[in-house]
Amino acid sequence: MARTQRTDLTQRADALLDAAAELLLATGSRRIRIEEVAARAGVGKGTVYLHWGSRDHLLLAVGAREAAAMLDLVVAAVREDPAEAAPHRYLRRHFLEAMRRPVLTTIFSADVSELDAFARHPARAGLRASKPIGSRAYLSALADHGLLRAHTDLADVEYGIQAVAYGFFTSDPLQATDPSRSLEHRADRLADVIRRSFEPSETPAPDRYAAAAPHVIEAFTGVAGEYRRVAYGTAAD
Repeated sequence: MARTQRTDLTQRADALLDAAAELLLATGSRRIRIEEVAARAGVGKGTVYLHWGSRDHLLLAVGAREAAAMLDLVVAAVREDPAEAAPHRYLRRHFLEAMRRPVLTTIFSADVSELDAFARHPARAGLRASKPIGSRAYLSALADHGLLRAHTDLADVEYGIQAVAYGFFTSDPLQATDPSRSLEHRADRLADVIRRSFEPSETPAPDRYAAAAPHVIEAFTGVAGEYRRVAYGTAAD
């Protein structure tokens, strides 16, 4: 695909994704209709279907664009300070970024059946394959440089980190609201649990993070690319 054509497709997709995100925040995911997105973006309904095959595919793309942007910020942070690759620092940043994005918090609050439909959507096939690979590459890079607790199974670490993070992302509606627990406070608690559970008791030397950083960046960049493919399709290539 020519660069100009790819740019045009990406710009049009962004306009449609912006329109869908606005409607998502205004009405919730269940009430969004393709024709309303098209009307808000000033195009015909068929134009939306040129990019995404269904309403669920479009909503999945809205979330995927946000996820790619968050990973870009993580990569930028690791480039600036390799110690940002530490699980507790990475997840603290990831949590704050996600919870400050209304589109993602709206998606997180969807009911279980809707979240399951998004997770199983065929457009996520590449992402379902690449995310575990990226996660293992990230954790392997940390383990290879002594940045995880010694003698821990990487599969157990991966499961544990994901379970803890999921709990922090989704537990708020199930708990009584405490005004003293700011977003930053909750992010700090997440970081503390992750650090105590999965990282060495003594802070590793900076050169270990510097050695792991290129591999961490490669892993996160690969996953971000898959999120973009979900969001933009062939225009992302």
